[in-house]
Amino acid sequence: MDLYDRMTNPMHHLSNFKSRVYLADASNTTRCEAFPTTLTKAAIKWFNNLPPRLVTCFDDLARKFLTRFLIQKDKVKHAPSLVEVKQEIDETLQDYMERFNKACLEIQNLPTNAVTIGFVNGLKEGPFSQTISKRHPTFLYEVQERIEKYINMEENS
Repeated sequence: MDLYDRMTNPMHHLSNFKSRVYLADASNTTRCEAFPTTLTKAAIKWFNNLPPRLVTCFDDLARKFLTRFLIQKDKVKHAPSLVEVKQEIDETLQDYMERFNKACLEIQNLPTNAVTIGFVNGLKEGPFSQTISKRHPTFLYEVQERIEKYINMEENS
């Protein structure tokens, strides 16, 4: 089970935890003691700062957890959010492409032209961005065909 670090949906984390401990027929006390072992970073800090004896049962702990972290639930992303994905100064084309692809996977019903435009606009200044700006691609496969040569050049330099 992944540790909860405040970046994902707390309802999914709690549901995953509950299904595991209920299958193990864990007692209320065991659930309360085991739950903090699934937390990390800000979430474990929150737990460690709970006043003693504030939590009376696991359901109480679960409610407090959700109350604190529910604002972190999954947010719907749209195509314009790709504008925020920019290639970093020291980032390779390969790493940028992977990070950009992950950002695309978070968007449902993403238009293909938005992917192409977003990827090209996020490129840092360099040989690949210069060549692609001379003959702007219409389709994503055109970008993919042209990028391989530049990725190989980066890896060999």
